[in-house]
Amino acid sequence: MPIVTIQQGPRNVEQKRELVKRVTEAFVETLEVPAESVFVWVQEYQAENWGVAGKLTADR
Repeated sequence: MPIVTIQQGPRNVEQKRELVKRVTEAFVETLEVPAESVFVWVQEYQAENWGVAGKLTADR
């Protein structure tokens, strides 16, 4: 049972739908597991909740 966690900034529902579909397909093809066994979690973070190079992304 593969479990995939994707952490990213906010995206629209259509983008997330396509992302989950393609990630699932990659696991099915590569690991030869049934799609029903692949769990994909999308965790989204607003720009004020993460940073890069010592600065909040919201301040960049």
